Amino acid sequence: MAYAMLVTAAGLLSAQTLGSPAPDFTLKTLAGGTTTLSQCRGRPVLLNFWASWCAPCRGEMSDIIAAYNLHRDLGLQVLAINLTDQEHMSDLRRFVDELQMPFPVLLDQKGKVRRTYALHGVPTSVFIDAQGVVRHVNPGPITSEGIRHGLAEILPVPERDQRKGGVHATTMP
Repeated sequence: MAYAMLVTAAGLLSAQTLGSPAPDFTLKTLAGGTTTLSQCRGRPVLLNFWASWCAPCRGEMSDIIAAYNLHRDLGLQVLAINLTDQEHMSDLRRFVDELQMPFPVLLDQKGKVRRTYALHGVPTSVFIDAQGVVRHVNPGPITSEGIRHGLAEILPVPERDQRKGGVHATTMP
């Protein structure tokens, strides 16, 4: 499966280095507000970089929506970062409306966050734990199995009740 390539800086920045803090950013949202990554501290976050003209982005979005709907009760936050500097707003709105995206759509209008995260193409998914640390990066299209793998790195781990042998947190399917 091919994915759309972008002209970006050559080398990976710390944002793509596992175990490093995810660089903070503030972006406007499609709904008219703003979102700052550090406001999500304390919650696991999946950043998904996408564009409406990217066929693989469309293909993976339904799996990302399903994962969000399944795990939002565990605090999962999905931030869908659109490459607005390479996009027509009418196409972006049509994409979001057609797929009924239930999470914030952020507008990277000048490509700053894309460059900060050293993107080499879209789609790209970055999994960040509740402490703000990058735990998994998936460049290119992500499968439902890839999403499960990334979420296993950032979602709370169930704790066993030693007295009853029960589980306190919801387990991932």
